[in-house]
Order: sequence, then structure tokens, then C-alpha cells
Amino acid sequence: MRSLKFALGAVGVLLLLLVAVGPARSADPVKIRNAWVAPVSNWASILLEKRDLARHLGKSYVMEPMRYQGTPPMITALANGELEVANLAFSTFALAVQNAGMDDLRIIADEFQDGVRDFHTNEFMVLRDSPVKTIKDLKGRVIATNAAGSAVDIVMRAALRKNGLDDKKDVTWVEVNFPNMRAMLAEKKVDMIPAVLPFSLDPTLRGMSRVLFTQKEAMGQTQMIIWAARSGFLQKNRAAVVDFMEDTLRAVRWYLDPKNHDEAVKIAAQVSKQPPERFKGWLFTRTDYYRDSGMQPNLEAFQANMNLQRDLGLIKAGLDVKKYADLSIVQEAARRLQ
Repeated sequence: MRSLKFALGAVGVLLLLLVAVGPARSADPVKIRNAWVAPVSNWASILLEKRDLARHLGKSYVMEPMRYQGTPPMITALANGELEVANLAFSTFALAVQNAGMDDLRIIADEFQDGVRDFHTNEFMVLRDSPVKTIKDLKGRVIATNAAGSAVDIVMRAALRKNGLDDKKDVTWVEVNFPNMRAMLAEKKVDMIPAVLPFSLDPTLRGMSRVLFTQKEAMGQTQMIIWAARSGFLQKNRAAVVDFMEDTLRAVRWYLDPKNHDEAVKIAAQVSKQPPERFKGWLFTRTDYYRDSGMQPNLEAFQANMNLQRDLGLIKAGLDVKKYADLSIVQEAARRLQ
């Protein structure tokens, strides 16, 4: 009898432990791996530098910044469950949906836009003494790209096709990391490079090169980068993702506030390992890319970017952007900060 009571007591204790452990496990923070390519230009590279603004970090979610050479590899990462939030370009979003079959991919927020009013637009540079004077002169030349199918890659291909050149036959492509673009141009291993922030403001690069064309000239206003996630992840973890977006919006607004400019410059210098002078005159100003303080993407511009790719034969067919947008999460997060 005594052993039976002991056994029942042990079972009772075990049940209590299971009840206690169950909720703890279900309350574990949701892991959100967030992609980035260019330091400072991509929010994920600097969000954790302002942990004091992330009130839900470590509670409902944990965020892990993930570095990629370009946006195309993020498609594979999303497909394999190795990434939760990708900062996809207008080009790679179409590839993810049409080529990778990710019909469940959703646009959830803005990262930055190119060519808005008098804000920054990407530049495509050749050496100052280069014989290349027009886009047509690129025939037979070597062009650097950070990754095939990336945003700047598609901009260059669009510019070539608009000027009667075959982007597959008339030029040679070489993949180069953004930090190494200047050296490749200086050593004449390539004839043209895409110059994106912060690398485009390198005084050495600007001294030795000139702008052949800009992204705004090639594409018009561009919804350059959006945040995207798969709908299954969003539905399963909506509360945690809203918390994450709330913290992100709080940080974004802090960085964009002019009164925080000097501290933001210090953070940028630390993250990029560049001198603060490289950022002081432009970071988060009108000389920078346009960044919406509410992280609301310009879906009309995004649709126009998709249509141009379709018209130039760069994607298989048109894409109805609004069908793939779910801005309810970022909008709910924004309401919390009002």
C-alpha cells in the first residue's frame, strides 16, 4: 500500500512538472532570422545596435541578422526554412514567386526606395578615362554584378536591353562583392560597376570614376528592397512578428530622427569599420535612400518595376503585387506607437 501511494505521488509530481514545463516551452521566443547584404543600408545590420529600443527582444522573439552576398541566395534560404525574413529586391521577389514556386511569399514591409524625389539613386560607374561614353559602348565589355538576379543586376540588364544590347551575349558578367567593386574597376578587371551606398561615396572611387547612368534613369522610381516572409510563418507566429515589427519601427524612427544623427553615424562607423566621416554628410538624410518611417512600401512603384521586367523579358509573366502584400502586421505595429 505504501509503495502504491509513493508511486501515485510520483506520478502526481511528474504531472505537475509536465504542466509547468509545457507553458514554458510554448512561451519560448520565436526565432526570426533577418537577412541583410550591405552594412548600414540594410536595417537588419544595425537593429541590434539599439537593443534598448527593442522592448520585446528576448521575450516574444529573438532576432538573428543573416549576411548574404545578394538577394538571390535568400530565395534558397527561404525555401529551405533557413530564413524567416528576407530583404528581397523587386527582381528577386518575382524570381521567388515564379521560378521557386513560393506563392505563399508575402510583402510585409519597406526597407528602402531608390530615386524618390531628390533622395539617392544608385550609380553605375566606369573609370574616368574609360572609352565607354554611352551604355551602347558597353558591348564587348566586362560588367561587375554582386549576384545574378539581384536588384542592381536587373537594373543593368534593363539598361542594356533598352539600348539594344543583349545582356547574355553582348557583355561578360563577373560576380564581385560590393566592398571589392572599386578594386576591380581600378585594376581594369571590369569596365563598369554598380555603386551602392555606402561604397559609392568612397572618395577614392569618386576621384577615379564617373557615372555612366543612374538607376532612376534606367528604371524610374524603384521600390528597391522589401521585407518578405512566408505566410505560414506569419500566421503561426503573428503576435511575435508584430512585437518584432514594433521594435523595428521604434529603431527605424530613432535612426531617421535628425537629433540622433551623430550617434547613428558612430554606430554606422562601428558596424562597417569605416571612419565616421564616410557617413556624416549623408546618412539618413535626403542624400540617402528614401526610407519610409512607417516602413510602408510603395506598391505602385513595385508594380511598375514588375511590369518593366515583364516588358523587357526579364521575368516570365506579370505579377499582381497586391495579391502578395500583407501590410497588416506593420500597420498594427505602427498603431501601437501612436
